[in-house]
Amino acid sequence: MRQPSSPAAALTPIVYIVDDDCGMRTSLAWLLESVGVKSAGFANASEFLAAFDPNAPACLVLDVRMPEQSGFDVQAELNRQQATLPIIFVSGHGDIPMSVRALQNGAIDFVEKPYNSQQMLDRVQRALKLAAQRHAADQKQRELRKRIESLTAREKEVLRGVIDGKGSKRIATELSISVKTVDVHRASIKDKLGAASIAMLVREVMAVWDHDTSAGASGPVR
Repeated sequence: MRQPSSPAAALTPIVYIVDDDCGMRTSLAWLLESVGVKSAGFANASEFLAAFDPNAPACLVLDVRMPEQSGFDVQAELNRQQATLPIIFVSGHGDIPMSVRALQNGAIDFVEKPYNSQQMLDRVQRALKLAAQRHAADQKQRELRKRIESLTAREKEVLRGVIDGKGSKRIATELSISVKTVDVHRASIKDKLGAASIAMLVREVMAVWDHDTSAGASGPVR
């Protein structure tokens, strides 16, 4: 089982390089090191998947054709885990159907070997920028999920009604409490979740809810 990264490590972006060609791994690692970018190289999919930290901002440079598990197998596994790291596929035998498949399944780029060093650096920098944005969004969702879990049972019932688009009067009737009590709970929920408005609260909670539902969970307030 992977251990969560430390706060300090989570702030350090990393480029994972998965390629069975040792020379390609080493040369790309040196290239990244020359511009101060941290990397970690792996000769096969299983080594990478065992070391991969989903809580750290990172991108993945992934070879398509490898023994045992292909790059597409790795991509499928990461999609199953709902990992958000951007993927740059590389291949010495790429074709249009292969690149289309990679991009349709969520990769951000497909590069043919041998590649231009500066172009690869540019692609990696774009991927790391995207990784930082996704990491920040993930952190925000995790924090909101914790806040939702801190609500009382009654507050969660009221929040459920708000998300379903019900007004205070209807929520009060369904929960057999006064409208004033519902409004007090709404204000408390808004304060605890740090939402600027009820509309923003609904959008943010729905984003967490949709993510959890797609992951097979029941949602934070369901």
